[in-house]
Amino acid sequence: MARNIGSRYTAHQILGRGSAGTVWLGEGPEGPVAIKLLREDLASDQELVGRFVQERTALLGLDHPHIVAVHDLVVDGNDLALVMNLVRGTDLRTRLDRERRLAPEAAVAIIADVADGLAAAHAAGVVHRDVKPENILLDMEGPLGPGGSHPALLTDFGVAKLIDTPRRTKATKIIGTPDYLAPEIVEGLPPRAAVDIYALATVLYELLAGFTPFGGGHPGAVLRRHVTETVVPLPGIPEELWQLLVQCLAKAPASRLRASELAARLREQLPHLAGIPPLDVDEPDAEPEPQPYDEQQYTPAPDEPRRRGAVPLVPGASPDSNRDTHTSMRVPGPDELSGGPRGTARAPRAPGQPRPGSARNKSAAIRKRRITLGAVALVLCAALGVGGWLAFGGNGADATPQDTKNSVPTAP
Repeated sequence: MARNIGSRYTAHQILGRGSAGTVWLGEGPEGPVAIKLLREDLASDQELVGRFVQERTALLGLDHPHIVAVHDLVVDGNDLALVMNLVRGTDLRTRLDRERRLAPEAAVAIIADVADGLAAAHAAGVVHRDVKPENILLDMEGPLGPGGSHPALLTDFGVAKLIDTPRRTKATKIIGTPDYLAPEIVEGLPPRAAVDIYALATVLYELLAGFTPFGGGHPGAVLRRHVTETVVPLPGIPEELWQLLVQCLAKAPASRLRASELAARLREQLPHLAGIPPLDVDEPDAEPEPQPYDEQQYTPAPDEPRRRGAVPLVPGASPDSNRDTHTSMRVPGPDELSGGPRGTARAPRAPGQPRPGSARNKSAAIRKRRITLGAVALVLCAALGVGGWLAFGGNGADATPQDTKNSVPTAP
């Protein structure tokens, strides 16, 4: 059912739902548009509405081929909406769900496009703060690039910042999706441009490997890994590309490349990646993780599936086309962030081979011990059975088989 958004736009049908709002296919004075209608509870927050209006100039000023342009911001009654370019295609998460991992050439070409868009945004003083596959759109109508990749555009600029109001997120809260959060955000520092570089490098790792370098398990464990663990090498990619990843995943923000440098360096790698197939590595085993947070804050249900990629911070959050994002969680304390294995605890392994110390190896060892103990028990039972027969049925010279079978020991 169509609905009016302000006086200039009409929303016709829902394209997707996210935790921050709903994306509609709409019509404006200049043709089709995408309209992101924020949740009603956000629209009723006067502080957020004021922030929304303040960000208008910055968001409308972002004009780049690899950024989904924002045409208008609508504040009308209970409606709070961003009117954006309509991209005919899909998001990168959908492609990852379908293919699991991409060939290095296509993956690098996509990330180089996004890095170009980030460079323009950072030059304008805008930090995205929530770079992830769900916020990267692939234009299926655009020309094919290296490795058959479609042009990539970054969307949802400003949404995390709009929602991150002082009243809504105190100093002990963080905004974003755990798998892609830079260590400095976990530690409570203000987000700068370097957080986008860290998140984009995490996305590149995920495109190559099929899983994020520090993801999996309880959200608190994911946050801890960002701060305490080192990224584990991926076999099968050129050393130069790996060094780029390592630099952009550095714990220290100052050690990371700038977006323009990353885009240029990635494009230098493209000729060396042609023809390399997707990597053949298995995802690390999901180990049981300590849960440093209050059990009342997040208690997984016994049958709750363990998700990779974007891990919901809010238990019971329903999956949707935009996945879970822009939710709050308190920052772990120093004692919660210290400790834990470094790097090798989540090392990728060759296909079909369990990682040393993994749940599969432990299960195999347990089964082996059980078999050994079972064999010993059978031997002991057999020995005791023979001994009992000798004691109670086999000593009498005139004992018969029937006597032996039915003999019951009696007190002397």
